[in-house]
Amino acid sequence: MTRDIARIIAITNQKGGVGKTTTGVNLAASLAATQRRVLLVDLDPQGNATMGSGIDKRALEATVYQVLLGEKNVAEVRRPAQAGYDVLPANRELAGAEVELIEIEQRETRLKDALAGVAAEYDFILIDCPPALNLLTVNGLTAAQAVMIPMQCEYYALEGLSDLVGTIKRVRANLNPALEIEGLLRTMYDPRNTLAQQVSAQLLQHFGDKVYRTVIPRNVRLAEAPSHGLPALEFDRSSKGAQAYLALAGEMLNRSVK
Repeated sequence: MTRDIARIIAITNQKGGVGKTTTGVNLAASLAATQRRVLLVDLDPQGNATMGSGIDKRALEATVYQVLLGEKNVAEVRRPAQAGYDVLPANRELAGAEVELIEIEQRETRLKDALAGVAAEYDFILIDCPPALNLLTVNGLTAAQAVMIPMQCEYYALEGLSDLVGTIKRVRANLNPALEIEGLLRTMYDPRNTLAQQVSAQLLQHFGDKVYRTVIPRNVRLAEAPSHGLPALEFDRSSKGAQAYLALAGEMLNRSVK
């Protein structure tokens, strides 16, 4: 399946530590492994998706920060990852964009406008949003056609989810009427945990087929891979984590064909 223009998906959850960046990096690698052209946009000042893709965030001359401020275009800043996808990298410099963007006109659409220049070159553009509902996240949601929400099946997750759905509705009403929820992804899942089973059942009850069938398990190899600057697929292809993200890529591709 090739597209005339990329499907742009924002991967977001205002709660940290839910496997958001892990999902961005590993899904990018898995889609690339199926011969899809993928751009991973690191919109988090921590730069973890950049480092997890094997790119040294400290050595970058330009990042998504310059792109948002209009000083560079995406084609000048993107970098190839070893795993076969491109990265629009980030580092701590991006934290300053929050303040500077407030002064700029059309501040919510800076990323959308920048990605328009390269959208025809990719099948998928994945945006790793920061774990906050801030102006960077709003840029990600405004640029995207759909939102993927990684979440752990725990008590507080459902509470945070209602806040996020509220934000998505506000962005849809004011900035991006086409925005939809692509899917909810259960991450770090331990099937032996009774609470995880209960929360999982509640998600299915409320969101139905918006919940991906693929579940990402707790997996040591998945946790170790970023320290080597590699997606799990490159680090240990046979690991349960790598195989789960390959399955997620397959499920996404099947959905988009329907």
